Amino acid sequence: MTEAVDGSTPERPRPPPLDRWVALVLLSLAMFGNYYVYDTIAPVADLLGSQLGFNDEQIGLLYSTYSWAAVLVLLAGGVIIDRFGTKKSILLFAAITTAAGVITAVSSDFRVMAAGRFLLGVGAEPLIVAVTTALAKWFKGKELSFAFGINLTIARLGSVAADNSPTWARSFYSGWQPPLQIGAVLGATCIVAGVLYWVLESRVARRYQLGSASGTDKLVLRDLFAFGKSYWYVVGLCLAFYSAIFPFRSFAIKFFMDTRGVSRESAGALNSVLPLAAMFATPLFGLLADRIGHRALLMAIGSATLIPVYLSMVYTAVPLWIVILFMGVAFSLIPAVMWPSVAYLVPEGRLGTAYALMTLVQQVGLAGMNWLIGWTNDAAHAGAANPAGYRPGMWIFTTLGFLGLLFSWMLYRSERGPAGHGLETPAL
Repeated sequence: MTEAVDGSTPERPRPPPLDRWVALVLLSLAMFGNYYVYDTIAPVADLLGSQLGFNDEQIGLLYSTYSWAAVLVLLAGGVIIDRFGTKKSILLFAAITTAAGVITAVSSDFRVMAAGRFLLGVGAEPLIVAVTTALAKWFKGKELSFAFGINLTIARLGSVAADNSPTWARSFYSGWQPPLQIGAVLGATCIVAGVLYWVLESRVARRYQLGSASGTDKLVLRDLFAFGKSYWYVVGLCLAFYSAIFPFRSFAIKFFMDTRGVSRESAGALNSVLPLAAMFATPLFGLLADRIGHRALLMAIGSATLIPVYLSMVYTAVPLWIVILFMGVAFSLIPAVMWPSVAYLVPEGRLGTAYALMTLVQQVGLAGMNWLIGWTNDAAHAGAANPAGYRPGMWIFTTLGFLGLLFSWMLYRSERGPAGHGLETPAL
């Protein structure tokens, strides 16, 4: 390599477009496997009950253990990623995620299966952070927002594929284990993509200059007292919203089958509508918020949309596709506006702490709510023979919807006042 006139080493060129898009595909495939493994439990929830004797509380705990592991990882911060870099970190966490899928599928012992789900939380959450950091290195200043959108679209295809596996892998659903074994096989895309990404980054880094990514999000406790009330209203909405959405998805396929008598294939297709709709609608809602502002008002509208859906499924005969459509609007609208809004409410230097805290609170809510809904279903003897037993859980979700509306309305009131941060003003 030749030196510049002043004796310094000249800056190397950025990677060519082909290398950047190959990196995007590999990173996204790692996320695909991650999402698929996470969503393998819901399609076999009833089989775990009928064939292994698992109750709904145990099924909820399979999700809760993931979230508790995620909390521990978030508390630890991005130390490994910062110290070893994205290339090694992605391979490490991809290997952990792949191993977690295998452990979850090998034994009918609840403790072994729960250990696999805990290990999944240890690998999957930092894998998401490492992939996000790597994308920033490859695309900073070069279609970064679009790259993130493509990455999320491919990742959510993992959830869609898992929800619809009773259709495309119907012959494997005679028992609880084959669908989980499929999950273990598809989860191996994490490690395969991780190895290929290692090779790509090693080759490219020798010839080209990769952008420097900002530090990974860390939870800095001393910064927590510096956040204003608008930020905490958003955190409250985040807790209420995700606690109402994802624990419902954990039991949705079993719930649809027991209360409406639909087939496993149809129930899986209905459950897949939420991530499928979000793949396309979330960017559009984000663009709408940029153009018209009114972000707090949009979050309030999304929260209000969510409130009637749960009770309508257990007290009315409204077709499920209509109910899921309303839920899909909320699932697309609120995240599209909520997460970017934090950048308006928190100084740039504290964004890492702000996002890490929101994610931690979200995972604590998911850990508690997945267990609570499972316990509530068991206490009310919910099942195909007693569909009314699902009603207490639906009341819990509806209460969370009202809490989300309350937090978003308080945010709207706060941002309309003199201490507003510009949430209600257009960005374009």
